[in-house]
Amino acid sequence: MKTKSRPLVAEFLGSMFLIIAVIGSGIMATRMSPNDVGLQLLENAAATTGALIALILVFGSVSGAHFNPVVTAFAWFERKIETSTLISYAVVQTAGACTGAIVANLMFELDAINLSTKDRSSGAHWLAEVVATLGLLLVIHGCSRAGKADAIPYAVGVWIGGAYWFTSSTSFANPAVTVARMLSDSFAGIKPEAAPMFIVMQLLGLAIAIPVINFLWPPRHTPEVLFVCIHNAGRSQMAAAFLRTLGGRRVRVRSAGTAPAATINPVVVEVMREKGIDLHKMGAEPKRLEDAAVQSSDYVITMGCGDECPFYPGKEYRDWVLADPAGQGAESVRPIRDQIEVRVRELLAELDS
Repeated sequence: MKTKSRPLVAEFLGSMFLIIAVIGSGIMATRMSPNDVGLQLLENAAATTGALIALILVFGSVSGAHFNPVVTAFAWFERKIETSTLISYAVVQTAGACTGAIVANLMFELDAINLSTKDRSSGAHWLAEVVATLGLLLVIHGCSRAGKADAIPYAVGVWIGGAYWFTSSTSFANPAVTVARMLSDSFAGIKPEAAPMFIVMQLLGLAIAIPVINFLWPPRHTPEVLFVCIHNAGRSQMAAAFLRTLGGRRVRVRSAGTAPAATINPVVVEVMREKGIDLHKMGAEPKRLEDAAVQSSDYVITMGCGDECPFYPGKEYRDWVLADPAGQGAESVRPIRDQIEVRVRELLAELDS
């Protein structure tokens, strides 16, 4: 459970600190430069740029450092995350951003919730949000698909900092940020009545970005992996469950057996629950190996079924030599489970590369 909650905590904290930077620097800018709007914007943009780069570098390895429901939604469209992850990320991103707005207000001795009166409701503002969101997604996925993922923190920070200046909306490009900025009557705020259309335009930017990005950088084929053992009650079920959990929507997973058992080994179910994976809730059950499953797979990974698996040219066949958990207790099955997890992680790293 700690492993599952860690990305959510990272998204909450990252969104919170991002909004603290946005709103806090906006409040400070109006106090330090009360008569110069251009200087206020420069100060606000510089602080946001620096904070965003730092936060992506810090939290990127934990959660992907989305801090933005639109970025998370694109990952969902790419089949990299499950629907449940999309929803949970969006919730914690918005909650974190709103918490950040409250903290920023309190740091500057303002009411915790200080609804904005800043109107941003013209057609020009709406168009700017489409441009800002489309540009943000192009920057992220252009870098990623060009093999320059290490540049993403800097590219995103610079894009947002620049878009503060060249968009009339000052580049919100983020539904969670939009909601949070309603809570601060500052240079960085947005009137609650203006926020819904901003979010609609951000989603429109996302809708435009999906086909544009896939045209410019065609997505890779989603690999299909088939795990095969004799009874499809132990090793292949554990391997499939690990790959589904770790790989999300970016890989298609099947498992089957040459002589399937009636039910999954209960000890296997028990030791997988120790890893936070419930095979029953995943709908796992032994299935007979069919030629069609092999034909549609890119990788066929066998575990003790010998030559009974049909062979088709063009498939990547691998044999994982692992002890059979049948008839063994939990103490003996745990090491088998852990070996499978290591191999699955290595396979996923290979697929991702």
